[in-house]
Amino acid sequence: MEHKERILEKATALFMQYGIRSITMDEIAAQLGISKKTIYQFFTDKDAMVEAVVNEEMKRNEENCRSFSELAENAIHENFLAMDSLQEMMKAMNPQIMYDLEKHHPAAFKRLKQFKYQYLYSMIKTNLERGLQEELYRKNMNLDLVIRHRIESSFMPFNQEAFPAGKYPMNQTCKELVILYLHGISNEKGKKLIEKYLNERQKNILHEQKIS
Repeated sequence: MEHKERILEKATALFMQYGIRSITMDEIAAQLGISKKTIYQFFTDKDAMVEAVVNEEMKRNEENCRSFSELAENAIHENFLAMDSLQEMMKAMNPQIMYDLEKHHPAAFKRLKQFKYQYLYSMIKTNLERGLQEELYRKNMNLDLVIRHRIESSFMPFNQEAFPAGKYPMNQTCKELVILYLHGISNEKGKKLIEKYLNERQKNILHEQKIS
């Protein structure tokens, strides 16, 4: 693995676990066993590193979204695949990361905001259109309003005033918000599929518990 890739990988892991502000360039260098000078060969400052991390995460998100769309049995299943991925990611994520991004790295935060209302908007719209074609979603929805609601609700687990992580773990909050969203847009046929996928996941959890 190239130096730049190793640095980005380690920085991403540390930011996700501890938040962005609390991690210094010195700590990243120490964790990698390299000099800070080596890091500065690839990133002019911490802002540049954070922007690179955000860009890589957005690329990964795009790849995942395409994969979920291709693998999904239907529009509702696509949401469950995305939910599973988000839950796994949020298990070890520090909720402070979004606040740090907005407060201390405005350029990277602006890039994320553009991503939300361009790429994510497009993917959610495509999913809604698929669900309507498959007759799983309610007709006559205000699609723009529903899409914007979904985008904002997907970032609600980071709101520590509304959902303090000590009381509402981020991965569980993510799941509940996705299920709430799906019930809001689904017709009766769609709701049956929601319950089917929830039951399947519960059976898998029980099976894994028995094994362990």
